[in-house]
Amino acid sequence: MRKVWFLMIVCSIAFLLFKSPNSVIESMITSSTNAIELLIKLLGIYAIWLGILEIVEQSKLNIVLSNLLSPIIKWLFGDVDKQTKNYISLNLSSNMLGLGNACTPMGIKAMQQLDKNHHSITASHQMIMLLILNATSIQLLPTTVISLRASFNSLEPTNIILPSIIATAVSTLVGVLGVKFMQKLFKGRNKN
Repeated sequence: MRKVWFLMIVCSIAFLLFKSPNSVIESMITSSTNAIELLIKLLGIYAIWLGILEIVEQSKLNIVLSNLLSPIIKWLFGDVDKQTKNYISLNLSSNMLGLGNACTPMGIKAMQQLDKNHHSITASHQMIMLLILNATSIQLLPTTVISLRASFNSLEPTNIILPSIIATAVSTLVGVLGVKFMQKLFKGRNKN
């Protein structure tokens, strides 16, 4: 795959040099500048939310959150230990706040906890459920998108909240029902 990407880049630069040599350097500088500006905007957003997640974990608010989400986690994942439940609840709650990339560390820790006793080359039902929840994730407050829209001077950066809730709720419902259906279909093959 690296060879394909390399070939595409070389061909596109060669075409640009042939077609419009002056625009090659200009477009490379413009693209690099835009990428750095976006990186700085996202860095600030993620620094704030990762700090909030650390405060939640240090203040033991994650335990309260875990207890609130406990019935849902039990239905989705079955019996899991307390530490795994804490990681899952932090992952789900940060996803609900629209912090997709910021919640990745908690998702990785939850996945490692779910795999602790499994040690197989195939994913357990619990691991698949966590993956589906992370891929679809209900977003009650899409903070990253709102922040990006605000940083690009959108007139109403929050007008995506309701469509976001509806779209992610439907995708999560379909994903969870699909996993539950597949669990019943392959019930004897994988007990986890």
